[in-house]
Formats: sequence, C-alpha cells, structure tokens
Amino acid sequence: MNQDQIKALLLDIEESQLDFSVILSGKESKRVNGLYKPDTREIILHNKNFKTDNQLIYTAIHEYTHHLLNEEKIQSEGDMPAPGTYQRVHTNAFWARFHGLLEIAESKGLYMVGLENSPELAELTEKIKKDYIEKNGQLMQEFGQLLVKAHELCEKAQIRYEDYIDRVLRLPRTAATSITKVAKTQVNPALGFENMKLVANIAGTEEKQRAEEQLLAGHSPDSVRAMMKKKAQEVDLKSKLEKEKQRLEKTIQQLTSRLEYVEESLANM
Repeated sequence: MNQDQIKALLLDIEESQLDFSVILSGKESKRVNGLYKPDTREIILHNKNFKTDNQLIYTAIHEYTHHLLNEEKIQSEGDMPAPGTYQRVHTNAFWARFHGLLEIAESKGLYMVGLENSPELAELTEKIKKDYIEKNGQLMQEFGQLLVKAHELCEKAQIRYEDYIDRVLRLPRTAATSITKVAKTQVNPALGFENMKLVANIAGTEEKQRAEEQLLAGHSPDSVRAMMKKKAQEVDLKSKLEKEKQRLEKTIQQLTSRLEYVEESLANM
C-alpha cells in the first residue's frame, strides 16, 4: 500500500476534519513501528517492519487514533500544549478508541486479526481460553469462597482477619479483597479473573450484566471501562441537572413569595 491508499483507508474508518499526512519512512526500526507527530500532524510508518499490509494497517490505525484524539483535544481546549510538555498518551481512553476503530475496520473488511490463517493458533487459542482463562476464573471464584469462610472462622476464633491475611496467607490485602468480591458476584468465569474483577467492581446489577455481555461479545476491557465511565458521567450529569432544577424551583418560589409581600406592602401604603 502507498501513502495515499493508507490515508484513504483511515478516513474510510472514521472521518477527520483536521488534515494529516501519512509518511512511509522506507526504514526498519527496532524501537517503534510508527509514530504520530501532533505538531505537524504526520503519521510516520516504518514500513520495513511489516511483512504484510494487514500488519501495516494495524499500526496505521494505532497512530491515527492519536491523531483523532489530538483533533478532539484541539476542538475542546484550543491550542496544543507547548513542545516538550509531557502528556500520557496511551490512556484507557486511547485503547478504547483504538479498539473501537479496529472493530470498524474489521466490519468493513479493511483489517482482520488473522486467526483463520493459522489453524494451529486458532486451536491453541481455544485451549488457552477454555483450559486456562476460564478454569482460572473458576478457581479464583472457589478461592474467594474459601476466603469468605476463613473470615467467618477468624471472627469465630477471635482472630484478626487482617493479620491472618498479612502474615499467615501472606496475601496482599487488595488481592484478598478483589478475590472475595469476585466470589460474591454472579459473573461468568469464561471472562477470566481480571475481567471478573472489572465486572465485580461495577455498581448495579444491570450495569454488571451489560459489561459482562460486552466482554463476552468480544469487546476489549478498555472499551468496556470507557463505556461504563461514559454511562456514569451521563447519570452524573442528569443528577446534577435534577438538583439544579430543584434549586431553581426553590429560588423561584422564594422570589415569588417575596414579590407578593412587596406588592402587598406597596398596596397598603
């Protein structure tokens, strides 16, 4: 693929109103596959690093994600930060957006993971998911249930559970808390323990179920986190507006009462 074809492909995935250029360096790099320069809006791809267009497209979408987020930042905040100013770029928001763009590219037939090209890898993937990720989830659920039982026995024997966790089991308290929380939550072990923790930490049964469904449908953990964060922000905004409405109604009522008093006083003069 040439530079123009790559740019057209990226714009087909998602439009950008901020112009950018794609540059094929013609080089191989051991440090990075590509980079995005926000000041010049250049996507630089070290095309000698890739054996297939599919590999090249993956990195192009990665760098294009930086461009789209840069565009949004300029629209919301105005000028870009001064050169040399440190900014964390690979945030949860970045990975969620990147994975979303990959899904769009897949749906349009512009990119694919490529498991179908390796039956051996596809078979190994199923083994990893079933025999390790899911079984680990089941094991951690059972572990959490045992910790709940241990807590009860500590209480019965008048033993400090924290000391038992710290010095007998030698478990980090945060780990013990997470494991116990997962055991107390109805969540599919096929998600794997890390994703089970993610679901367990979400408030509300419906929200938990929605997150689990998204993960089982193939969405990345970062995408699910971003989705839940957006939902929480929407709820928070609604709550703020409702409180403001109540405050304004109270103020209007007070002002109306005051106006009636003033009018009555004037009428009696």
